Amino acid sequence: MPQNEYIERSIKLHGRRLDYEERKRKKEAREPKKRAAMARKLRGMKAKLFQKQRRNEKIQMKKKIQAHEEKKVKKTTEKVEDGAIPAYLMDRGVQSSAKVLSNMIKQKRKEKAGKWDVPIPKVRAQSDAEVFKVIRSGKTKRKAWKRMVTKVTYVGENFTRKPPKFERFIRPMALRFNKAHVTHPELKATFHLPIIGVKKNPSSPMYTSLGVITKGTVIEVNISELGLVTQSGKVVWGKYAQVTNNPENDGCINAVLLV
Repeated sequence: MPQNEYIERSIKLHGRRLDYEERKRKKEAREPKKRAAMARKLRGMKAKLFQKQRRNEKIQMKKKIQAHEEKKVKKTTEKVEDGAIPAYLMDRGVQSSAKVLSNMIKQKRKEKAGKWDVPIPKVRAQSDAEVFKVIRSGKTKRKAWKRMVTKVTYVGENFTRKPPKFERFIRPMALRFNKAHVTHPELKATFHLPIIGVKKNPSSPMYTSLGVITKGTVIEVNISELGLVTQSGKVVWGKYAQVTNNPENDGCINAVLLV
């Protein structure tokens, strides 16, 4: 490890504080108020530079929002008669909406923005007490920094465990799943497909990084065996699916493919 990266090393060895996520969330929530107070206080050249920076940020944000929205260009066409002038040389009467972006580009943009039309839009948030069980360690069992994950998890093939002494989050082998029952909404058929990874757990970013799978989690599955192809003729390999059941209760993962 490079010199002076002792903070990163400490995080790798011992993990973060238990309230790290909560403190981070609160700090981010306070940020707009801090910014507003700073904008009121600043004077002169500093105020000008601050306003310029805010203006650039707002422009970028508006551009991002505009890219996420589906744009439509309205055209008007008239019924063509024999010997008529081409449509582009005359005013058009009938309206027809042509989408500017192709389906593939739209899908890619939606995936980047994390904006899917999911089957279950709202799910109950999972608390830390529900997902983690405190494991006491040490000779006198006084240390309580270890946590055992009580929910179903996905762990990659190339994952190597830390030595048990230093492992902070324990993911039991019995609750590690690598396949899911995925239903295709248009084909009305269910397939047993391998999981590639956990894209997003709505309860917490920490659960996403640990690979915890609960109801409403968006997972990536390998659909190469379905034989779906893109417009250019390439085989679609990975696609997202949303978990629709409680895997820890049912003993299997049921999901719906996001088409």
